[in-house]
Amino acid sequence: MISEKQIEEIAVKMQTSAINVAREYAQNLFLQYFYAQEGSEAIYFKGGTALRILYRSPRFSEDLDFSTSHIDKSIIEKLLQETAIKIDEEGVLIEIEEAKPTSGGYLGEIKVSIGAINFNIMMEISSRKKKTSGETVVVENPYVSTYTVLSLKKEELIAEKIEALLDRKKPRDFFDLYFMLRANLIPNKKFLKLVIPLLGKTKIDFKNELGEFLPRSFHPIIKKFPVALAQEIRRHL
Repeated sequence: MISEKQIEEIAVKMQTSAINVAREYAQNLFLQYFYAQEGSEAIYFKGGTALRILYRSPRFSEDLDFSTSHIDKSIIEKLLQETAIKIDEEGVLIEIEEAKPTSGGYLGEIKVSIGAINFNIMMEISSRKKKTSGETVVVENPYVSTYTVLSLKKEELIAEKIEALLDRKKPRDFFDLYFMLRANLIPNKKFLKLVIPLLGKTKIDFKNELGEFLPRSFHPIIKKFPVALAQEIRRHL
């Protein structure tokens, strides 16, 4: 277990809050122990947290999102229980609350305490009717020893993020697009012409919505984020 003092030191280096660092430490612990177990090989890590942990997005994320082609309640609950036991052995207090199957998969809320730092992580496993494929990714991070996860294939992960942007239009989705463009992660950019009109219509206060999840060095960018994103989009058209 890393100490609160170490968390504070990492937070200073990363230009962010202690709670962001503590949450990311817990996310890495969860992934490390989850994917070390038999039964996890058909569950694929995805979403904004995958962009952060696997592809170095600057945006900290509150969730853990996964996909699978088949929800087996007993396997998932065993995986969660064993993962929680391993995390607890690290000295991190963890409680999995409200874990239950849903119409679209499986949903759980993870309550975590590291010293005086308390937070929740939402975990969702989505069931996909179409065939899902994954790839093994090695995760190097500042919190735990190097480990591997099974991620949704990069092309599918990116496609899902784009679909989320066009569907729900949340602040984090716009920022994830900005990151993916800057990181050259998007092979097919035809959809970009649809995003500029969305930017023109949005009333989102990006600084207020995203500020706490981004390093301070990014705050000037999100102050006028629609302009920055529009410029980046035009650069790729």
